[in-house]
Amino acid sequence: MTGHAHFYLNWAKERIDEMDAVLATLEGKVSQLTADARAAADKAVTDLRAKRETFFSEMKKQSEAGEAAWAQAKQQLETQWSGFQAEANTYFEKAAQQAKQQQAAFEEIAAAQVKAWREAAEKFQVSSAEFAADRRAKMEATAQDMKAGAAAAEAKLQELSKAGAASWNAWSTALTESRAAFDRANQAAWEQFKHASRQQ
Repeated sequence: MTGHAHFYLNWAKERIDEMDAVLATLEGKVSQLTADARAAADKAVTDLRAKRETFFSEMKKQSEAGEAAWAQAKQQLETQWSGFQAEANTYFEKAAQQAKQQQAAFEEIAAAQVKAWREAAEKFQVSSAEFAADRRAKMEATAQDMKAGAAAAEAKLQELSKAGAASWNAWSTALTESRAAFDRANQAAWEQFKHASRQQ
C-alpha cells in the first residue's frame, strides 16, 4: 500500500472499529434484555452485522489500491457507513429505557475512536522515517499533534461518560465531533506526507 492510501485506510479502519464496538455492545447486552427488547436487538445486530460485512469487504478490496481508486471507493464506503450509523442511532434512540446499554455503546465507540486515532498517529510517525531529517521533523511534529488531539478527544469523551445520564443524542453528537476531528487530523497528516513525498 502506498503512503498516500494511508489516509483512506485510516479513515475506513476507524469506521470498522466503531462498527465493531457497536456490535460488541449490542451482542454483550442482548441476554439482559426483555423478550421484546431482545427481538429488536437481535434484528439490529443482524442488520448491522450485514452492513459491517459489506463495508469491510469493500475496504479489503481497496486495501492495496492506489489513491485514485480509494478516492472513488470512499464515496461508496461513506454511504455504507452512513447507513450503518443511521440504523445504530435509530436503535439506540428507541432503546431509551436501556440507558446502561446506551452508555456502554458510547464508551465502546469512544474507545474505538481513540484507538484508531492513536494507531493512525503511530503509522504516520513510522512512515516519516523514510524522509530526510528536515521533512521528518515536520512529519513527526504532525504525528505529535495527532497524539495530542487523541488525548484531548479521549479526555472530552471520558468527561461526558463520567457525567452519565446524557441522552444518546448528546453522546452521538460528541462522537460525531470527535470523529470529525480525527478526519481533519488524518487529512492534515496525509497532506503533510504528500508534500514531503513531492520534495523527495
